[in-house]
Amino acid sequence: MGLLLCGFRRKDPTPECRFPTTRESFNMANIKSQIKRNRQNENRRMRNKSINSNLKTSVKKVESAAAAGEPTDELLRQAQAKIDTAVSKGVLHKKAAARKKSRLAKRVTTSS
Repeated sequence: MGLLLCGFRRKDPTPECRFPTTRESFNMANIKSQIKRNRQNENRRMRNKSINSNLKTSVKKVESAAAAGEPTDELLRQAQAKIDTAVSKGVLHKKAAARKKSRLAKRVTTSS
């Protein structure tokens, strides 16, 4: 199947043919249960994306503060709380979260 959805075979695709941020335009299901499943998956994907983005931001704040030599106690605690929230929401696996927290704490202590 060629990518004729948005005119990508043309040399100059128009700006309105760019891929959307949501995937609703790609749902081609005819079955009612699959339409509902696609809607649920899209909602979960957006929620997971938000949680993951907040998590990455808090980790970057800790790392930049540690590199600048600023106190990181409060930022580290907030980042670890965000990691725990991601685990409770099902975005991260429990062991992956433990690994992230351990590595983050190790980076903070070595840079101090």
